[in-house]
Order: sequence, then C-alpha cells, then structure tokens
Amino acid sequence: MAQTLTLKLQAPVTHDTHRYVFDRPEGFTFEPGQAAELAMCRDGWTDEGRPFTFTSLPGDDHLEFVIKSYPSHNGVTEQLPTLKPGEEVMLDGPFGAITDKGAGLFLAAGAGVTPFIAILRNRARAGDLAGCHLIFSNKTAGDIILQEEWDAMQGLTVDHVLEEEEAQGLHHGKVDKDFLDSHADLSGQVYICGPQGYVDAMRDAVKELGVPDDRIHTEEGW
Repeated sequence: MAQTLTLKLQAPVTHDTHRYVFDRPEGFTFEPGQAAELAMCRDGWTDEGRPFTFTSLPGDDHLEFVIKSYPSHNGVTEQLPTLKPGEEVMLDGPFGAITDKGAGLFLAAGAGVTPFIAILRNRARAGDLAGCHLIFSNKTAGDIILQEEWDAMQGLTVDHVLEEEEAQGLHHGKVDKDFLDSHADLSGQVYICGPQGYVDAMRDAVKELGVPDDRIHTEEGW
C-alpha cells in the first residue's frame, strides 16, 4: 500500500551517496534487507519510482535509506540529493528476496551493500555477528559506503577490495573464485548483491566452490 513520507534529514555518506531519514507511518513494518519503491512528489517525477533498501531497523521510529547517485543516468538518483527537509515522497512496499536467512558470507559491490546494512546492523544490535563475513568490492577507498561502521562492528569479519587503487590494509583487484576459495568460509548462507554482472559472476563462483542453490540469496527481478 502506498504511503506518503516526509523527509526529516538528508546528509552525505560518501562523495556520491546520501542518507535520507523520513518519518515512519504508524503500523508500517518490514524485514531487514527488504526494499520499497520511492517516488518524489514533484511535478514530472511522481511516476518515476525506483526501488531502494531500508537501512533503518524494524524497531526504529524513522525510515532510513542510503542511496547512491548516478549523475550519468540523469534520473531519480541524481534528483534525490536536491530534496529538502519537509518535502514528501511516495513509498510503495515493502518487498524483496534478500532477508536474514542466517549467518554467512555477504558479497557486495558498490551500492549493492545496502540490503546488508540493515541485516548486519540488526545482528550487531543483538550481538549476533558470529559467522558473518562481509566482502565489499569498490573502485576506490572513497567509494566505500559506511567503512567506519563496518570496521567497528564487533564479530563481523570484513574484507574491502578495491579495483582501481591500492590502499594500505585493503585488498587490490577483483573478487573471483580464487579469492573466495582462499578468503571465505562458504559453509553458511551466501548473500550476493550488486550490478547484475557482479551477481552472476559471484553466483557462478560460489556454485563452482560447492555452495548449493538453496544457500545462495540474490535480488532478482528489480
């Protein structure tokens, strides 16, 4: 059912990613990892809804989204940073296939990390991050969304992998079958989110390493 939300706060997270905090409608529920479609209540944009993942938790008194902007697309994500507190958006949801199915490996590229923010925050709040491992791929260190939060989560194993630059303490290159074979425990659940090419490559890699389909979780059909 569609809901109207009012923006309370907008703040930068990285050079091209922002945090948006909205009021939360009474009785609205969702699961960590789920998403909703947002559309701006502006002339010409009300029919331009896009799916974004909740980064707040079900028990919070607000709704939060962390959204990366893509200026080259000349679309919704480029317009969102121009929203001011007090403006409204329409929300339709929740939906989504990525929810917490148990501890395991979280494979993310770029903004694909967003479904994992709420899942891992929820586990961190419960002190239940044992067996959770985030492998987060980005182009440069400046692209890493919430790096300080990930690195501070007690019990979470984190590997940052940069494709286009070298940085002390971070991996350089691409995540592939060999990287996963040497760095990851694949005995638990495997969650994958990112650009479609990345999702396909990671799914193929973990399957080749023996992970069955019923332990692989991706977001399909957006």
